[in-house]
Amino acid sequence: MLKLYRYMTARSERLLNNILERRLARGKEIAERIQEKRGVAALPRPDGSLLWLHAASVGEAQSALILINTVLAEYEKLQVLVTTGTRTSAEYLSSRLPKRCMHQFYPLDHPKWVRRFLDHWRPDVVIWMESELWPNMILELKDRSIPAVMMNASMSEKSYRRWRWAAKDIKKMLSAFTLICAQDAQIAVKYKSLGASNVVTCGNLKYSAAPLGSDEAALNALRLAVHGRPIWVYASTHDGEEALACEVHNIVKAAYPDLLTILVPRHPERGPAIQDLCEQAGLDTVRRRDIHRLPDIDTDIYVADTMGELGVFYRLSPIAVIGRSFSNDGGGGHNPIEAAQLGAAVLSGPHVQNLREIFEVMWEDGAAIRIDTKDNMAEVLRDLLSRPKRLEELRVAGRKFAEDQRGVVGRIMQVLTPVLDEAIGIMPKAKGA
Repeated sequence: MLKLYRYMTARSERLLNNILERRLARGKEIAERIQEKRGVAALPRPDGSLLWLHAASVGEAQSALILINTVLAEYEKLQVLVTTGTRTSAEYLSSRLPKRCMHQFYPLDHPKWVRRFLDHWRPDVVIWMESELWPNMILELKDRSIPAVMMNASMSEKSYRRWRWAAKDIKKMLSAFTLICAQDAQIAVKYKSLGASNVVTCGNLKYSAAPLGSDEAALNALRLAVHGRPIWVYASTHDGEEALACEVHNIVKAAYPDLLTILVPRHPERGPAIQDLCEQAGLDTVRRRDIHRLPDIDTDIYVADTMGELGVFYRLSPIAVIGRSFSNDGGGGHNPIEAAQLGAAVLSGPHVQNLREIFEVMWEDGAAIRIDTKDNMAEVLRDLLSRPKRLEELRVAGRKFAEDQRGVVGRIMQVLTPVLDEAIGIMPKAKGA
């Protein structure tokens, strides 16, 4: 299988170009940066040692930021290149990357584009967030003897079963990594059984992510607009969850006529379609993207289809249902720690397989509530809204859980520092300097 990847033809290059053009036509790519997806750099390589960190999308980018800041604080002359694959991740990072950091799009996995990328950037060491493995890039790193670390490594049961059928190939790819930092002990066992011999368990870096930011003026304006109303937010929703929110809203509204439901779609460009869906359900709907329009007293559904404002809504709402746990695509879940850090009581559906370890611990500790069926969501919301003391207990438990997990980045640095020292040939900044 790997040989097929390594010897892709000109025909396959045309296919990848067609994919990029179609994505561009749908607004999923940035026209002036499309060449980066072909491995053509838009920025010069900085002098000195360069750490390349790849974070596929927004979720991985959020987890990566605290690690980037920690590494830069320890290595004063190090430069960091961050790559991501999606437009939303690039927009998310544009105002968040610290000094000595730059962003480029990750090249599609064609041998020629991969080599072009590496020839230009010549990274001294690579950190690969999570476990999105692209064979041409991974094997090229191995061929060039560039040290690589897989950080926050995860592996679903489906992926594990698939890779077991290609044991020789996955063993070869995993051998390219100097170090694999698994999210938990069960995941570590899976990697070891597939042939990796350099696996450690560090915990999930999402636990250490800094709280989401918030514009105070925007938050205060919203607080004034919704003052006194019962509120819940359905965060990072996917297809199917907005229709569910409308059903739940109509049920709960019978007991709370001034209920406000806030929908924060994972993909903001779906805002107009979501508004149409909600209005067809007979609900008064307002989109925030319309010049940051605020909800009024008659608003049932507030569609927050803007980028980078999830922190605002977690601070505004006492209850947060985490999206992609009841979605039509089979689910997978999104990060519940972000809501817990900011004091929102965490609820989710059962389909959270991508973050199962986090959710299961939160459920067991009473730091989140699992809603097993769609029919139960309205019942749980009504219960929390009618029992302020119970709601406050859940909010406090969630925040405490998030605070107790902040030590993950320290454990990661213990195993990462020797790799960085050897790769870049400089010693960390002296403690207390």
